[in-house]
Amino acid sequence: MAMSKTTNTYNRQNWEDSEFPILCQTCLGDNPYVRMIKERYGKECKICNRPFTIFRWCPGARMRFKKTEICQTCSKLKNVCQTCLLDLEYGLPTQVRDAALKIQDDLPQSDVNKEYYIQNIDNQMRSTDGTSAAGTVGKSLAASDMLAKLARTAPYYKRNRPHICSFWVKGECKRGEECPYRHDKPNEPDDPLSEQNIKDRYYGVNDPVADKIMKRAASLPTLDPPEDKSITTLYVGNIGEHITETDIKDHFYHYGEIRTITVLPRQQCAFVQYTKRSAAELAAEKSFNKLVLGGRRLTIKWAHSQAKQYVPSMPRLQRNYEPVPGLPSTLPLPPNPNDYFNLQVENMTVLPAGMKLHQLPPGMIPGAPLPPMYSSGAPFQPVHVPSTATMSATSTVTAAPVPPIDAGVVHYPSQDPSRLGSLKK
Repeated sequence: MAMSKTTNTYNRQNWEDSEFPILCQTCLGDNPYVRMIKERYGKECKICNRPFTIFRWCPGARMRFKKTEICQTCSKLKNVCQTCLLDLEYGLPTQVRDAALKIQDDLPQSDVNKEYYIQNIDNQMRSTDGTSAAGTVGKSLAASDMLAKLARTAPYYKRNRPHICSFWVKGECKRGEECPYRHDKPNEPDDPLSEQNIKDRYYGVNDPVADKIMKRAASLPTLDPPEDKSITTLYVGNIGEHITETDIKDHFYHYGEIRTITVLPRQQCAFVQYTKRSAAELAAEKSFNKLVLGGRRLTIKWAHSQAKQYVPSMPRLQRNYEPVPGLPSTLPLPPNPNDYFNLQVENMTVLPAGMKLHQLPPGMIPGAPLPPMYSSGAPFQPVHVPSTATMSATSTVTAAPVPPIDAGVVHYPSQDPSRLGSLKK
């Protein structure tokens, strides 16, 4: 049985011809010089089945080629991109946008009703400039706190990456780094994100991406006001270099009277202080996680209290630290306070005041009793230190007699008369 063709096949007046596609910033790419391939009536729209002008281009280096999937009439009906079918204003799926704005757009599903409805929409848009959305979506676009929190403020170029190489998945790809496809692990077959239908995404029914975003919206954090009622200052972060004090004031003055605005360019933050606590709470509620200035999402937090004064710390000697568990205790003092090296020499005497160990006269054994010279003023008698052989032969050490030396004069071996005579010769 032959299938009958629709009236679009024979009625060429309903075929769509356009000069430039309706695209979002992500699908257009980061390259300012885009070369597109245009083909009139190249394919049928995947929603209304009308032939339309398709465009094909590469959004950037190491990206896959993209093309338009639906006609411009269907794009304006839902205010979506012709390629990714995401909302042009918020970058979200149509199911999320319709749920946030409470839109019930029941588009016709049958072929005859669909053709009749789209022809009427075309006639309505001919009297407009074509830059605004049509149908129920165009009448219902309004501000929404939920959409402001979930909206994507910057392009997401990662979505333009090449598809996964099927040969690499099977372990048979021989191109290596020259392969134009992506060598990554694919999603699991049970992953709902791997099963997406273009018509379900367009009509906002059973969209797994929308379900994931809705679950994330339910777990968004909230900004609770501090218990200290004297805090009326908000912290504004991620302001960037191009946002000025005037830009911040133009947004925050709507919520109440502002006392001061302090901008710190190096830290890329600002502080907005209100005169009343109620105005600060209202500004925090309306701006938290949804304030976008200069294309950047700003961070809103409550500032810390300045009421606590600085309390100087106690001196170091007066601090009582708790002992650290696991460390050994303090070492005990030696039994003889004068014998720190534990030489165990009897009759140890203390060195005279001002004298150090290296200043002892030659021949004096450290640890031996000091000579009478330093205690009673008697002449110093140097101690003879025997050699190793002598010590092995005898068990006792005796001091050899030495001629007396004047008090206060240190004797050096180089001053002996016999040594001086040999040097003169």
